Amino acid sequence: MKKRLYKFIFFKLMGWKIVGIENAEVKKCILMVMPHTSNHDFYIGLFTRGISGLQMNWVGKKELFKFPFGYYFRNVGGEPLDRTGGLNKVDSIAAIFDRKEVFRLAVAPEGTRKGVTEIKTGFYYIALKANVPTVPVAFDWGKKEVNLGKPFYPTGNYEADWEILKQHYKGVLGKIPENGIQI
Repeated sequence: MKKRLYKFIFFKLMGWKIVGIENAEVKKCILMVMPHTSNHDFYIGLFTRGISGLQMNWVGKKELFKFPFGYYFRNVGGEPLDRTGGLNKVDSIAAIFDRKEVFRLAVAPEGTRKGVTEIKTGFYYIALKANVPTVPVAFDWGKKEVNLGKPFYPTGNYEADWEILKQHYKGVLGKIPENGIQI
């Protein structure tokens, strides 16, 4: 019932489409969502998750998951990030991948909704450490399309891999295009 409602709102009322959802069917991956230019990207992600039926996750500091919001945040794919014991963020998130049977971590490599000239590389090093692929996901507000690319396993050569990954985002417009990284 809920899935039908999501489809009606997203496809019929909002006029969006989803392309390549089968590419996110791997059980563990980094969903590399770009461009991230607006808070509206969050509900586009929630609609995509609800329509696909695939578990898609995000991480937040563990304090966010306390009462009264913890239940809701977990219900929409949130996973508390515990960095006690001296773990850095990459190691902490890689540990979550080790613990989970299914974990598709959505990240916005731009790290902000403001304009940037370079993306943050944490997603790449998490994928390397956890030995999971990245799945490029474009939120194209110009075409009203969520486009999921093929899973890509990082090789350890960030510069060469980024040249391959960024091809998925050529010509993609964020909700506020001037805030998106120029590819």
